[in-house]
Amino acid sequence: MAQTPRERARVQTMADITRIGRDHLAVHGAAGLSLRAVARDLGVVSSAVYRYVASRDDLLTLLVVDGYNALGDAVDAALEAVPGGDHAERFRTLGRAVRVWGLAEPARYALLFGSPVPGYAAPAEQTTEPGTRVVGRLVEIIQSAFGAGALQPLPAGSSTPALAGDLAAIRAEVQLSMPDEVLARGVLVWAALFGAVNFEVFGQYGPGTFSDPAALFECHLDALAAMVGLR
Repeated sequence: MAQTPRERARVQTMADITRIGRDHLAVHGAAGLSLRAVARDLGVVSSAVYRYVASRDDLLTLLVVDGYNALGDAVDAALEAVPGGDHAERFRTLGRAVRVWGLAEPARYALLFGSPVPGYAAPAEQTTEPGTRVVGRLVEIIQSAFGAGALQPLPAGSSTPALAGDLAAIRAEVQLSMPDEVLARGVLVWAALFGAVNFEVFGQYGPGTFSDPAALFECHLDALAAMVGLR
């Protein structure tokens, strides 16, 4: 069904608010976001903006969802160029796409994976689905490799009844067949991948420590691929 002129205007206004919010995020950071400032740059009185975004927290949620989807789109686009059966290269491609996006969008990356914004709690019903797009693709790669017999055998790791129950719940929820040792290492790969990107985006290595951070990241990807058994 075609949109009415009013619906098209609303969609365009929301897009403009999101764009201006991204610009303000890059300049002022999440803690410095202001709906009044967004309204000023939008060219309307502040009361008009509240018809679209009710509060600063709603603006943050809008930007969080926008950021997660932008990152997910970047990963999806990168993976389109890699054959489905090349699991190790698909993993490396996913990791590279996350790094490239994070370095290109440090303010948006910080909103998603940096320090929590004081007083703000992201609403799960709006952010969980976009926020799990990338880890969903990672799980898809590992599960596909396991199903194809393309993972090296892994030793069983240490566990407890509580951990085994948690892993079983994840396996059932996402409909996975990989065993505990693969799933547990997959969680570590997820955490370590974003940890490596965080260190670079947030300058945690220190200035000048690595003259070729891209090469260092490739070493990390090789180690992480081996950790989960990707051949």
